[in-house]
Amino acid sequence: MTVKIQTKIVGFEVAAKKVDEVAPPPAPEPESVAVDGSKPVAEVIQLQPVLRRPEDLEGSTYKIKTPLFEHAFYVTINDIVVNGRRRPFEIFINSKNMDNFAWIVALTRVMSAVFRHGGDATFLVEEMRSVFDPRGGYFKPGGKYMPSLVAEIGECIERHLIKIGMILPPEVSPELAAKRQAVSERGGLGHAQCPKCGQLSVTRLDGCDTCLECGYSKCG
Repeated sequence: MTVKIQTKIVGFEVAAKKVDEVAPPPAPEPESVAVDGSKPVAEVIQLQPVLRRPEDLEGSTYKIKTPLFEHAFYVTINDIVVNGRRRPFEIFINSKNMDNFAWIVALTRVMSAVFRHGGDATFLVEEMRSVFDPRGGYFKPGGKYMPSLVAEIGECIERHLIKIGMILPPEVSPELAAKRQAVSERGGLGHAQCPKCGQLSVTRLDGCDTCLECGYSKCG
Protein backbone atom coordinates (compact mmCIF):
# COMPACT_ATOMS: atom_id res chain seq x y z
CA MET A 1 0.00 0.00 0.00
CA THR A 2 1.35 3.43 -0.92
CA VAL A 3 1.32 6.20 1.77
CA LYS A 4 1.65 9.87 0.81
CA ILE A 5 3.85 11.88 3.21
CA GLN A 6 2.38 15.34 3.87
CA THR A 7 5.11 16.78 6.18
CA LYS A 8 8.81 17.46 5.65
CA ILE A 9 11.17 14.54 6.39
CA VAL A 10 13.76 15.48 9.06
CA GLY A 11 15.15 12.03 9.87
CA PHE A 12 14.77 8.32 9.37
CA GLU A 13 15.67 4.94 10.94
CA VAL A 14 15.70 1.33 9.71
CA ALA A 15 13.27 -0.95 11.51
CA ALA A 16 14.30 -4.58 11.75
CA LYS A 17 11.74 -7.10 10.61
CA LYS A 18 10.69 -9.74 13.04
CA VAL A 19 12.07 -13.20 12.47
CA ASP A 20 8.64 -14.75 12.28
CA GLU A 21 7.69 -12.23 9.59
CA VAL A 22 10.49 -13.33 7.22
CA ALA A 23 9.01 -15.38 4.42
CA PRO A 24 10.58 -18.82 4.18
CA PRO A 25 12.42 -19.63 0.95
CA PRO A 26 10.31 -21.41 -1.62
CA ALA A 27 10.58 -25.15 -1.46
CA PRO A 28 12.41 -26.71 -4.42
CA GLU A 29 10.14 -28.32 -6.92
CA PRO A 30 10.46 -32.09 -6.93
CA GLU A 31 12.20 -33.51 -9.97
CA SER A 32 10.02 -35.57 -12.22
CA VAL A 33 11.21 -39.15 -12.41
CA ALA A 34 10.18 -41.73 -14.97
CA VAL A 35 8.60 -45.02 -13.98
CA ASP A 36 11.92 -46.85 -14.32
CA GLY A 37 13.63 -44.34 -11.98
CA SER A 38 15.59 -42.48 -14.68
CA LYS A 39 15.48 -38.70 -15.12
CA PRO A 40 13.66 -37.36 -18.19
CA VAL A 41 15.74 -36.34 -21.21
CA ALA A 42 15.13 -33.09 -23.09
CA GLU A 43 13.37 -33.56 -26.40
CA VAL A 44 15.58 -32.76 -29.41
CA ILE A 45 13.81 -31.01 -32.28
CA GLN A 46 15.15 -32.12 -35.66
CA LEU A 47 15.04 -29.48 -38.41
CA GLN A 48 15.46 -32.18 -41.05
CA PRO A 49 14.42 -35.83 -40.81
CA VAL A 50 17.38 -38.17 -40.40
CA LEU A 51 17.60 -40.60 -43.31
CA ARG A 52 17.61 -44.27 -42.36
CA ARG A 53 20.16 -46.56 -43.93
CA PRO A 54 18.83 -49.32 -46.21
CA GLU A 55 20.57 -52.69 -46.38
CA ASP A 56 22.28 -52.05 -49.74
CA LEU A 57 23.77 -48.82 -51.08
CA GLU A 58 25.51 -47.95 -54.33
CA GLY A 59 28.54 -45.71 -54.40
CA SER A 60 31.87 -44.79 -55.94
CA THR A 61 35.48 -44.90 -54.77
CA TYR A 62 38.06 -42.23 -55.63
CA LYS A 63 41.83 -42.63 -55.28
CA ILE A 64 43.99 -39.84 -53.87
CA LYS A 65 47.77 -40.15 -54.27
CA THR A 66 49.78 -37.27 -52.90
CA PRO A 67 53.55 -36.73 -52.69
CA LEU A 68 53.08 -36.02 -48.97
CA PHE A 69 52.42 -39.65 -48.04
CA GLU A 70 53.73 -43.00 -49.22
CA HIS A 71 50.36 -44.72 -49.39
CA ALA A 72 47.27 -43.64 -51.30
CA PHE A 73 43.90 -42.69 -49.81
CA TYR A 74 40.65 -44.22 -51.06
CA VAL A 75 37.50 -42.13 -50.65
CA THR A 76 34.24 -44.10 -50.86
CA ILE A 77 30.91 -42.25 -51.05
CA ASN A 78 27.70 -44.28 -50.85
CA ASP A 79 24.40 -42.88 -52.10
CA ILE A 80 20.76 -43.22 -51.15
CA VAL A 81 17.76 -42.61 -53.43
CA VAL A 82 15.32 -39.99 -52.09
CA ASN A 83 12.26 -39.05 -54.16
CA GLY A 84 13.82 -40.69 -57.20
CA ARG A 85 17.11 -38.78 -56.94
CA ARG A 86 20.49 -39.94 -55.66
CA ARG A 87 22.17 -38.10 -52.86
CA PRO A 88 25.23 -38.95 -50.70
CA PHE A 89 24.50 -40.87 -47.52
CA GLU A 90 27.88 -41.80 -46.04
CA ILE A 91 31.60 -41.45 -46.70
CA PHE A 92 34.60 -43.59 -45.78
CA ILE A 93 38.34 -42.99 -46.25
CA ASN A 94 40.77 -45.89 -46.10
CA SER A 95 44.56 -45.97 -46.30
CA LYS A 96 47.56 -47.92 -45.07
CA ASN A 97 48.87 -44.67 -43.70
CA MET A 98 47.80 -44.51 -40.03
CA ASP A 99 49.33 -41.09 -39.28
CA ASN A 100 46.06 -39.29 -40.03
CA PHE A 101 43.69 -41.99 -38.78
CA ALA A 102 42.11 -40.02 -35.90
CA TRP A 103 41.20 -36.84 -37.76
CA ILE A 104 40.11 -38.75 -40.88
CA VAL A 105 37.67 -40.86 -38.84
CA ALA A 106 36.34 -37.70 -37.17
CA LEU A 107 35.99 -35.94 -40.53
CA THR A 108 34.12 -38.81 -42.20
CA ARG A 109 31.73 -39.19 -39.25
CA VAL A 110 30.86 -35.50 -39.29
CA MET A 111 30.34 -35.47 -43.08
CA SER A 112 28.23 -38.65 -42.95
CA ALA A 113 26.07 -37.03 -40.25
CA VAL A 114 25.56 -34.00 -42.52
CA PHE A 115 24.59 -36.28 -45.43
CA ARG A 116 22.07 -38.24 -43.36
CA HIS A 117 20.19 -35.16 -42.20
CA GLY A 118 18.87 -34.73 -45.71
CA GLY A 119 19.66 -31.01 -46.14
CA ASP A 120 21.88 -29.24 -48.64
CA ALA A 121 25.36 -30.74 -48.28
CA THR A 122 26.97 -29.01 -51.26
CA PHE A 123 28.50 -26.37 -48.96
CA LEU A 124 31.03 -29.00 -47.81
CA VAL A 125 32.85 -28.71 -51.15
CA GLU A 126 33.67 -25.02 -50.76
CA GLU A 127 34.51 -25.34 -47.06
CA MET A 128 36.95 -28.21 -47.58
CA ARG A 129 38.59 -26.78 -50.70
CA SER A 130 39.39 -23.66 -48.66
CA VAL A 131 41.56 -25.59 -46.15
CA PHE A 132 45.28 -24.82 -46.52
CA ASP A 133 48.07 -26.98 -45.12
CA PRO A 134 50.56 -24.84 -43.13
CA ARG A 135 53.35 -27.06 -44.49
CA GLY A 136 52.36 -26.16 -48.06
CA GLY A 137 50.31 -27.96 -50.69
CA TYR A 138 51.31 -30.11 -53.64
CA PHE A 139 50.78 -30.54 -57.37
CA LYS A 140 48.60 -33.32 -58.72
CA PRO A 141 49.57 -35.21 -61.89
CA GLY A 142 48.83 -32.79 -64.70
CA GLY A 143 50.01 -29.73 -62.78
CA LYS A 144 46.90 -28.81 -60.76
CA TYR A 145 47.77 -27.40 -57.35
CA MET A 146 46.13 -28.71 -54.18
CA PRO A 147 46.49 -26.58 -51.02
CA SER A 148 45.96 -29.59 -48.70
CA LEU A 149 44.83 -33.21 -48.47
CA VAL A 150 41.49 -31.99 -47.07
CA ALA A 151 41.05 -29.80 -50.15
CA GLU A 152 41.53 -32.80 -52.43
CA ILE A 153 38.97 -34.78 -50.41
CA GLY A 154 36.64 -31.84 -51.03
CA GLU A 155 37.39 -32.10 -54.75
CA CYS A 156 36.45 -35.81 -54.65
CA ILE A 157 33.11 -34.87 -53.09
CA GLU A 158 32.61 -32.24 -55.81
CA ARG A 159 33.31 -34.81 -58.54
CA HIS A 160 30.82 -37.18 -56.95
CA LEU A 161 28.10 -34.54 -56.61
CA ILE A 162 28.57 -33.62 -60.26
CA LYS A 163 28.40 -37.31 -61.19
CA ILE A 164 25.05 -37.89 -59.46
CA GLY A 165 23.62 -34.55 -60.67
CA MET A 166 23.42 -32.65 -57.39
CA ILE A 167 25.57 -29.79 -58.72
CA LEU A 168 26.41 -28.66 -62.23
CA PRO A 169 29.97 -28.75 -63.57
CA PRO A 170 31.69 -25.35 -63.49
CA GLU A 171 31.17 -23.44 -66.72
CA VAL A 172 33.99 -21.51 -68.38
CA SER A 173 32.83 -18.11 -69.54
CA PRO A 174 33.92 -16.85 -72.98
CA GLU A 175 35.97 -14.12 -71.28
CA LEU A 176 37.89 -16.62 -69.15
CA ALA A 177 38.38 -18.94 -72.12
CA ALA A 178 39.84 -16.02 -74.11
CA LYS A 179 42.22 -15.18 -71.25
CA ARG A 180 43.41 -18.78 -71.05
CA GLN A 181 43.98 -18.79 -74.79
CA ALA A 182 45.96 -15.54 -74.64
CA VAL A 183 48.23 -16.88 -71.90
CA SER A 184 48.66 -20.17 -73.77
CA GLU A 185 49.72 -18.38 -76.96
CA ARG A 186 52.35 -16.29 -75.23
CA GLY A 187 53.63 -19.30 -73.27
CA GLY A 188 53.00 -17.86 -69.82
CA LEU A 189 51.91 -19.72 -66.71
CA GLY A 190 50.35 -18.81 -63.42
CA HIS A 191 52.90 -17.60 -60.88
CA ALA A 192 50.86 -16.76 -57.76
CA GLN A 193 48.20 -18.39 -55.63
CA CYS A 194 44.60 -17.33 -56.09
CA PRO A 195 42.99 -16.09 -52.84
CA LYS A 196 39.61 -17.45 -53.98
CA CYS A 197 40.23 -20.98 -55.35
CA GLY A 198 43.76 -21.58 -53.99
CA GLN A 199 45.24 -22.52 -57.36
CA LEU A 200 48.67 -21.33 -58.46
CA SER A 201 47.16 -19.88 -61.59
CA VAL A 202 47.24 -16.10 -61.13
CA THR A 203 49.00 -14.29 -63.95
CA ARG A 204 49.29 -10.71 -65.21
CA LEU A 205 46.83 -9.84 -67.97
CA ASP A 206 46.22 -6.32 -69.29
CA GLY A 207 47.85 -4.84 -66.22
CA CYS A 208 45.74 -6.84 -63.76
CA ASP A 209 46.34 -10.06 -61.83
CA THR A 210 43.84 -12.67 -63.06
CA CYS A 211 43.26 -16.29 -62.02
CA LEU A 212 43.08 -18.61 -65.04
CA GLU A 213 41.31 -21.28 -62.98
CA CYS A 214 38.27 -19.46 -61.56
CA GLY A 215 38.50 -16.06 -63.24
CA TYR A 216 39.12 -14.08 -60.04
CA SER A 217 40.57 -10.63 -60.67
CA LYS A 218 41.37 -7.68 -58.42
CA CYS A 219 40.15 -5.40 -61.19
CA GLY A 220 36.67 -6.91 -61.08
